[in-house]
Amino acid sequence: MAADNDPESEVFEITDFTTASEWERFVSKVEEVLNEWKLTESYVEKLSPEKGAYVNGSWGEQSQDVHFADFKFSISHHFLKEECKKENGRSEEDTLPLAMQDLLSMHNDFPPRAHCLVRWYGLREFVVISPGANCEAIISESKCNLLLSSISMSLANSGCQVPMFVQIQQKWRRIYAGECQGPGVRTDFEIVHLRKVPSQYNHLSGLLDIFKSKIGCNLLPLPPVDIAIRYTYILQDWQQSSWPQQPPDFDTLLGGEVGGVEFGNLPFGACEEPISELHLATTWPHLTEGIVVDNDVYSDLDPLQAPHWSVRVRTAENLQCLLGDFITEFFKLCCRRESAEEILGRGHAEEEGQENSDISSALSKLTEPAAPVPLSKLSVSSMVHSARKHMRRRRHIDESPLNVDVLNSILLYLFPDAAVEKSSDKEKTTQTNSVRTSEKEKSPDDNLFLQLKSAPSDSLTYRLALCLCMVNYSYGGLPAVTHLWQEFVLELRYRWENNFLIYGFHSSTTVGEDVLTGGPPDLRCCLLHQKFQMLNCCIDRKRARDEARKTQEGNRERERKASGGKASASTTTREVSQGKSWDSWSDSEEEFFECLSDQGEMESSQSEGGKVKAEGRLQPYNNMTLLNSAEPLYVPVTQEPAPMTEDQLEEQSEVLAKLGTSAEGTHLRARMQSACLLSDMESFKAANPGCVLEDFVRWYSPRDYVEEEAVDEKGDPVVKGELSARMKIPGNMWVEAWETARVTPARRQKRLFDDTKEAEKVLHYLAMLKPGDLAHHLLPCLLHAAIVKLKQEESIENIPSVEKSIQQATSQANKLLHSGNCDNKKLEDFINQLVTMETVITEARSLKAKFAADEEEDNDEAADELEKFVTSLLEEPEVVVIGAGQARIGRIIHRLFINAQRAALLAPVDDDLEPGVEGRKIPDFPPPAGREILLRTCVPRPAPYSKALPQRLFCVLMKDEFRLAGAFSADTSFF
Repeated sequence: MAADNDPESEVFEITDFTTASEWERFVSKVEEVLNEWKLTESYVEKLSPEKGAYVNGSWGEQSQDVHFADFKFSISHHFLKEECKKENGRSEEDTLPLAMQDLLSMHNDFPPRAHCLVRWYGLREFVVISPGANCEAIISESKCNLLLSSISMSLANSGCQVPMFVQIQQKWRRIYAGECQGPGVRTDFEIVHLRKVPSQYNHLSGLLDIFKSKIGCNLLPLPPVDIAIRYTYILQDWQQSSWPQQPPDFDTLLGGEVGGVEFGNLPFGACEEPISELHLATTWPHLTEGIVVDNDVYSDLDPLQAPHWSVRVRTAENLQCLLGDFITEFFKLCCRRESAEEILGRGHAEEEGQENSDISSALSKLTEPAAPVPLSKLSVSSMVHSARKHMRRRRHIDESPLNVDVLNSILLYLFPDAAVEKSSDKEKTTQTNSVRTSEKEKSPDDNLFLQLKSAPSDSLTYRLALCLCMVNYSYGGLPAVTHLWQEFVLELRYRWENNFLIYGFHSSTTVGEDVLTGGPPDLRCCLLHQKFQMLNCCIDRKRARDEARKTQEGNRERERKASGGKASASTTTREVSQGKSWDSWSDSEEEFFECLSDQGEMESSQSEGGKVKAEGRLQPYNNMTLLNSAEPLYVPVTQEPAPMTEDQLEEQSEVLAKLGTSAEGTHLRARMQSACLLSDMESFKAANPGCVLEDFVRWYSPRDYVEEEAVDEKGDPVVKGELSARMKIPGNMWVEAWETARVTPARRQKRLFDDTKEAEKVLHYLAMLKPGDLAHHLLPCLLHAAIVKLKQEESIENIPSVEKSIQQATSQANKLLHSGNCDNKKLEDFINQLVTMETVITEARSLKAKFAADEEEDNDEAADELEKFVTSLLEEPEVVVIGAGQARIGRIIHRLFINAQRAALLAPVDDDLEPGVEGRKIPDFPPPAGREILLRTCVPRPAPYSKALPQRLFCVLMKDEFRLAGAFSADTSFF
């Protein structure tokens, strides 16, 4: 009994012997997706979408895969994103689904950019089931009916009021069958697709017959049918319009190449017509049956009388643009890894080897203790000069990859001062003028090179990048680039050997001195620019030393004459030592350095009574006196710190970091970093005999000398000073350096900056540079030039979207080029962005030239209207012509079609023939390439007493396509 009373004993097992079929599983899965996307809820009645909402609004899409047995389908939900969210609520019984309301909406007919179902049916929301990727199309009638039954069951079971379509037949045919269900109503969506237009349906009256017969309404009279018609005309012939591309200049070295420019400028523009077609859509948006006649005999549909015109353009695909081609071809060089010897062949490699052997033998002979010939004939300059002569003698003109005339023209452009006599005075004048000119011609884009880490637009590096780009594209590719680079490096060596500054670098002049000082390498620029600046700095230092030596020898000559021709023994000894080649002292530990200074440095103060002679004084320092004597404290002449390039700084940092954190490593690191401090201390001791460390600190680092007011024994206030706490730390580097510093003026110290050694380093680096690496170094300069060119061209056309794109591209290039390792893929994408901007500017220029060809009124208002219209054509999918064919732009478009018709039919051009003159034989417009006719009405179906529901038929008539997309609604309350 207890067991019988147990609640668990009442539970019994239920066995389900039914088996769900694949079709039932598929229907169930579709229902699950509809519920997941919340498409089964009913909504309160909503107004029709605003005019233009389908174009200006954004469309959303969500997709999911479903399976019917082993066949894969993709179900997608397309919807117009609206600002106001849908509000849940129960719809009234007589409220139609939103899709049926959209069938009759006239606000968004013929949207230019939307899903085909949106254009055919005017829907703002729908679901599409299509075969998955790589799946065969649904062709058989039985399978199509099965899918239609599936969606009908899903809609009925879920209560979804969003229309659902199934894509059948081949995908390229775009045939959809669908259904929409509501409370007591249903709409069937059907499509007919043929290749040819049947003759009896090639006009409006025949299509109306189809529409009425399909509706099958028994009411008399029939409700009026609303009609919207759109004819599209295509203009492909631009022969009567100008193509705004720069014509070839046959006087230049380019030999008449289209778009060619002189050296130093990048070409710009398309090599072909950028606009392939112009589509004019003439629309009659609101017509009713009986107002317009269109049959197989006569038609009232004249495009000039259409109340609504809209235009779109089709651009040429894969348009070839000159600027893009130049940059793309140069970018390809960055991926090449061949050396100069591999590119130019064995003959050139042997010559290079001969040159290197000459240099090495020159250096080895210079280091020998005794030489059987004078040292002056064994200098690096003479040996390399002879090697270069040997190279040029062996290199035949016909073997040169680059034409001699072109090469000379390029070198003259890169080194314009080569045409002037290379005297020191003229060199200074040229450099000074270049500085003044560069200061006057500064533009807002001057700092662009800092963002891109390239080089100033008036520098040698920038001009070299442009020349190499043009040589690569027009004069022989990689071999010609390698040839030009070798000649360029030889020219730099010639300038180093002969003390000629390199043209095209900013220099700073010192007031009161007729001296030019080359600035140190600018680390904000590319590495190659820094190398050129370093070489220029070496040349400048070498010139300064030579001038100082000449000045010193002149002073000695005057002293000798003043003393009656008697020279002291020390002077004679010094003259003998000066007889050796100055360059030969570059590697000597006992090297003497003539530091550049003003007249004060030459005037050494000789103390009385055999005291130590002060040397290397520049000027008194703030009326201070030495602490241990009443002598004034003098500022010494010091050596300038050694300039360094980016890679040298990185190398030095690595060396210092490898010393570690041990005491010995720290001490060695401090010694390496205090070379400049030691030199300044030695100069200070020479200029201020009897000085102490406190005197040096008072001048060099005043913060480390602390002064306090105190009272002496007599009660008078005095100022006492002492070194700061950090200077008193045991083992302080300043104290150790002061103790080891000798009394040596700057002109007799070992050079902190060995210009001979550094110049040879730079020249060796440049000579060994592979062409691919060279292109990579110069790419920022070329991108800089391309952006500047785009800015110039955009400012002429004034295209806001391009202007914004250029700003974004500049910011992107800033991040890209400043990164440690530039990604070639990202660089390629960036170059493609520049090409896109060039294409847009070229298209705008072409459109402006075409639409301005027949402009009747030449005033600011017309120009502004034209500019706005062209900008809209490039940015929007379709542009409305305000005023249609009667407006200024409409008349220009009409004239373009007339000219194209005359050219196509080989008719004589008669300017006196007006478009409105009757009896003309040549039609103004060609036959329409496409005709779209939209028929709408609201009638009761299937019985006269049924609810009046929307009916719609969209017809497309083209040369090789005939499509009917119909939506027919029926009342299912009693059927």
